[in-house]
Amino acid sequence: MTQWINYHHLYYFMTIAEEGSVSAAAQKLRLGQPTLSAQLKVLEDNLGVILFERKNRRLILSEHGKVALDYAKSIFKMGSEMYEVLNDRVRPLKASLCIGSLDSVPKQITMQLAKAALKSEPCQITLLEGKPDELVIELSAHRIDLLLSNFVPTALQAKGLFHRLISQKQVSIYAAPSFKKLRKNFPSSISEQPLLLPTYDSRMRYDLDRWLQANEIRFDVLVESQDIAVKKLMAVDGLGLLPAAAHTVTSQILSGELIEIGSLSEVKEELYLLSAKRKIQNPVAKSLMKSFKI
Repeated sequence: MTQWINYHHLYYFMTIAEEGSVSAAAQKLRLGQPTLSAQLKVLEDNLGVILFERKNRRLILSEHGKVALDYAKSIFKMGSEMYEVLNDRVRPLKASLCIGSLDSVPKQITMQLAKAALKSEPCQITLLEGKPDELVIELSAHRIDLLLSNFVPTALQAKGLFHRLISQKQVSIYAAPSFKKLRKNFPSSISEQPLLLPTYDSRMRYDLDRWLQANEIRFDVLVESQDIAVKKLMAVDGLGLLPAAAHTVTSQILSGELIEIGSLSEVKEELYLLSAKRKIQNPVAKSLMKSFKI
């Protein structure tokens, strides 16, 4: 059976959220507070979720409420746009695309994805960076359309999500020219040398640990970080050795700031593009999920 949303109730909910209280919303809407509270309760009952939590006599949006508010804003924004377009007041807005990317994903990969989106069709792009768990939640809540990641979410996180491998590159050890002597007798030569490693949010970190242990390398972890840009700066400054795929450090290699010390034959950098299941798909995101690759 199809469930219908009462858009008056949805608008009341959005106004309460934006005004911060039922009393302020009631004043703006010129409705009585008991009436407005009752309408909010009807909406919550119809949706089957709690939209607000009461804390210290204040209304705080629940997690469900935050998702509902995002949808409500989009719904009423599209309604206003439709009215304007039908009355020949403005042209339709360009398609929008929100891309999330982990700090550990090279910036040039994000740029390539953005360029591919613009080539697909004219669109307005929003770029966000953040921690893995946060971005997966944002993707699941449809607040971002695509996620660039170097890991596949766990089975629990991945419910309703799709992923596709877009890149698998060989990993090598790179360092400033002052470490050139380590090329001799590699890989044993890097034992006890300072390493700039990814965190365990990346699958590559687990592969690196196995490779180091298999080759009996006693490793000295100088830094653990998701941010590849920071690690590159530290490597160029001669602070340590950086495991990375070649495309991550291309400009530093060409400029002579970094050199390859040796290749890690069993370690790969994998990058994935993730999207969430939607009833109405973003056409740009749908196209990129099918065709984008490095």
